[in-house]
Amino acid sequence: MDVQMPEMGGITATRRIRKLDGPGADTPIIALTANAMTGDREAYLKAGMSNYAPKPLYQHVLLRTIACTGPGQPYSKRRTRTAKT
Repeated sequence: MDVQMPEMGGITATRRIRKLDGPGADTPIIALTANAMTGDREAYLKAGMSNYAPKPLYQHVLLRTIACTGPGQPYSKRRTRTAKT
């Protein structure tokens, strides 16, 4: 989910999704953003996003983040390294 979208930002969209009834509320949501300042990741996770991938987005980082992000797992059990390795 892009954090800065027109019409409705990613944080607002995520909060609305999390308030839904049914299985859609548990859909994994990965924050995609150029905001990589201290505290940004925590703000996205607090808003209900499942994980975080910074821009510029490298394919190996995105694939690893997707692989480590699953429904029903708390974020602390699926941490990923987002730095280019």
